[in-house]
Amino acid sequence: MRVVGLVVAVGVLLLVCVLSIMIGAKPVPLGDVWHGLFQNSGVGNDVIIHDVRVPRTLLGLLVGVALGLSGAVMQGLTRNPLAEPGLLGVNAGAAAAVVSAIAFLGITEVTDYVWFAFLGAAVVSVVVYVLGGSRSSTPVRLALAGTAATAALYGYVNAVQLLNSAALDRLRFWTVGSLASADMETVRRVAPFIVAGVALALLISRPLNAMEMGDDTARALGADLNRTRVVAMLAVTLMCGAATAACGPIMFLGLMVPYLVRAITGPDMRWILPYAAVLAPVLLIGSDVIGRLVARPSELQVGIVTALVGGPVFIHLVRRKRMAQL
Repeated sequence: MRVVGLVVAVGVLLLVCVLSIMIGAKPVPLGDVWHGLFQNSGVGNDVIIHDVRVPRTLLGLLVGVALGLSGAVMQGLTRNPLAEPGLLGVNAGAAAAVVSAIAFLGITEVTDYVWFAFLGAAVVSVVVYVLGGSRSSTPVRLALAGTAATAALYGYVNAVQLLNSAALDRLRFWTVGSLASADMETVRRVAPFIVAGVALALLISRPLNAMEMGDDTARALGADLNRTRVVAMLAVTLMCGAATAACGPIMFLGLMVPYLVRAITGPDMRWILPYAAVLAPVLLIGSDVIGRLVARPSELQVGIVTALVGGPVFIHLVRRKRMAQL
């Protein structure tokens, strides 16, 4: 059944991608979609498809995969169903670095944000790992260190925006979380990092399974806890750094999808990871399409839509009795 479910999920993802190419301020007929994809004439709807809709859809696909897998890895690593990529401060580190680049270095191009986002995400990941105890780290200590780092960094981000009006103007669109500025150059820059992070995440599915049963049991099963934690944090840093640089912080996606996937697959990370990698972009691209529909001819940014969906889901999760551990 899980194989069938995954195939169905892939089919839904393909459908959502087609809708993303069709729907916008100017609707594009299905026949024109095929023509624009494979016989680009450089005029009319072909330009819209090739230069706007396809890059936007591809970026949504990459970012969705990155955030979905990051959330699943974080929940497995911390044994906490409410964990998400921001728990280790990765998103906050990327955001703080991008804000600094815009405010103090005059960086204005999205494609240039990537390197600063990676630097910020990497530095914060190392700091959190050290504060969490390095080789003697535990899920609880990592989560506490990440929470403290996140609070401090977002305080810094807000302070910079308040004190620098020019930075605030440039940051307003980015900090909401949006796919609207996507282009193929952005896709090409972030894709290698996300693909590398995805590969690392899939490689540690077995040790993550062992870690969910507790550290002592994982050691008895032969899992190298320190190596698994380092690889997991590296994977999350690569994926979230790239996703945050390209789209800004998109909340709740890494929390909702892995949690809901467990209801379909059970606790086996070998199934949770591929399901999350497929269903997260379904939700992200679907939210982007909804944002274009509800505010046409303008649009509602995808970060706002996912927050509107994620808020009630988060409330439901925290009200459940069995939420402390997986």
